[in-house]
Amino acid sequence: MRKKILLHTCCAPCAIHPLAVLRDLGFHVTAYFYNPNIHPYLEFKKRLDALIFYCDANDLPLIIDGHYQMADFLRAVVFKEQIRCTICQYLRINKTQEYAKSNGFDLFTTSLLYSRYQNHNEIRNQCEVLSKQSEVAFYYKDFREGWQDGIDASLALGLYRQPYCGCIFSEQERYDKTFKSKRDKPHVENDRSSNE
Repeated sequence: MRKKILLHTCCAPCAIHPLAVLRDLGFHVTAYFYNPNIHPYLEFKKRLDALIFYCDANDLPLIIDGHYQMADFLRAVVFKEQIRCTICQYLRINKTQEYAKSNGFDLFTTSLLYSRYQNHNEIRNQCEVLSKQSEVAFYYKDFREGWQDGIDASLALGLYRQPYCGCIFSEQERYDKTFKSKRDKPHVENDRSSNE
């Protein structure tokens, strides 16, 4: 019997490579959309609509937490803007493992592990800690190896590709020239686990 895995999905383009890998490994994959950080609402809707289109086209079951929860995200990060990404990741991963535990999934993982622009080791560590607390297994894979494949596939499919991470702070960093030196640089870290 195939193991059921819940894939937290931030957007359609980031889901492409993880889905292919997980299906190749024999998992029964369900996508889970919970992203309270996305701003503004029209951006949230564009990303969700693109994900629904992609899931329908690829016979991928999708669970949607479609409530627009930007206020909750802002309450969590206000006065903690320097660690907002850590908080944001935690909110989304925690909700994913909670849903996995409550709904009979064997494992969970996240498309956040596909991004070259986020702190990969921190995301992995958060998943591992939450997995131990909840007793729902976390499946780790360095999905960044398929970075370009995912980009090429999303372009070929004509999927909506967002120009910034999602939150109001990343939107400012994307468009505010005072942040130009920090913008569009992949996260660099000493990652010994990247070949796993």
